[in-house]
Amino acid sequence: MQVTREIVVLFLPGESFFAAALEKDKTLIEDGMEKRVIVATPTTLIALLRAIAFGWREESIAQNAKEISELGKQLYDQIATFVRHFEAVGSGLGRSVDSYNKATGSLKLRVLPAARKFKELGAATGEYIPQIQSVDEAPRSLAVPDAS
Repeated sequence: MQVTREIVVLFLPGESFFAAALEKDKTLIEDGMEKRVIVATPTTLIALLRAIAFGWREESIAQNAKEISELGKQLYDQIATFVRHFEAVGSGLGRSVDSYNKATGSLKLRVLPAARKFKELGAATGEYIPQIQSVDEAPRSLAVPDAS
């Protein structure tokens, strides 16, 4: 596999070397750019490296923003699924409370009066059957305002 580079940096260890080379060939910079070679002295190399570091940071920030966006979409979908499940739990609780209250009503109105008659007639021994209470609370509605 052959690796191709977009640019090559030719480092010259002193500004004076670059100045001398430019005196001999005025088109040195343009010719280098055509061949994708950048001549760098200590001063320009530092600036070039800082520019590259800045670009990498910006790329990293852009990548993080993209990942955060994806995670946000996933989290939104997961919350929507969770809310649907939670609504189903609330509906189930509501049906359970309703069924409990119907059974309590039937017990209070039909079964217990007949059972207590046994005690009154002396056919039953033991403790008196306690009263049973219905449940007055229903599950709270999960009415979340729609932001759209």
